[in-house]
Amino acid sequence: MSLNHDLIGVPSEAVRRSWTSKDTLLYAVGCGAGHDDPLAELSLTTENSHDIAQQVLPTYGVLVASGGGGRKLGDFNPAMLVHGGQEVELSRPLPVEGEVEVTSVITGIEDKRSGALISSESRAVDVATGEDLVLSRSQIFIRGEGGFSDGTTGGSPAPAREWVLPEREPDLVAEMPTWPGQALVYRLSGDRNPLHSDPVFAARGNFERPILHGLCTYGISARALISGLADGEVSALTAIGGRFSAPVTPGDTLTVRAWRSDDGDVVFQTLRSDGTVCFDRGTARV
Repeated sequence: MSLNHDLIGVPSEAVRRSWTSKDTLLYAVGCGAGHDDPLAELSLTTENSHDIAQQVLPTYGVLVASGGGGRKLGDFNPAMLVHGGQEVELSRPLPVEGEVEVTSVITGIEDKRSGALISSESRAVDVATGEDLVLSRSQIFIRGEGGFSDGTTGGSPAPAREWVLPEREPDLVAEMPTWPGQALVYRLSGDRNPLHSDPVFAARGNFERPILHGLCTYGISARALISGLADGEVSALTAIGGRFSAPVTPGDTLTVRAWRSDDGDVVFQTLRSDGTVCFDRGTARV
């Protein structure tokens, strides 16, 4: 098994992606919108409610900017791959439907000894206007693929931003329930990795049962910030990022703890019901 280090710094082929109102509605429902109160987030879950225009959950930008083509990362056990981190920045609110051209590049492959951390960056340009729409930075961790160097990094992954947990009570504490079948809904937005649905495949990755998509936890966290810090104004959230630090089992109740700074930026963590931090070093602009 090996990874293709020659990909570092080489732009992918450009691919086009399009989406519809139905796609963005399904994504929001997969991230839990409307599950506990079907009237609470109608702008995310409906397109025809009286005096309510449909809006798109900003974390859908990750899906918009995915799919740069023409590359094979290498040969490895896919059951050992987990999402390590994610950041998305929006130039403007995502349209309900649209088409973009996406290019991506591997920015670094880092030897973590227990595995390989692969950083990438994708850009999505609106086909209709030619304007940048989404910048997405991702990290994946492939367990068991480390030990290929002295621990140095190939390429130039984005430097870690300073992140400090404030020593005061959070400005937001929001409980966000998940439900046992949530991964089965979320996967319909495109991530059909059987790690989230097939118990046999999950066992190959040393998980007792299928786990929730990290990007679903990411979307749930965004919903909490929009509701608790922006009075439900979806367009107020223009950037959100962080790292995935522990798996979530569908049915667990998550807690989002967030602190707003004087300049309007936000730092946050998302925790499982047992107190384990599952999304760490979270940052956002709200």
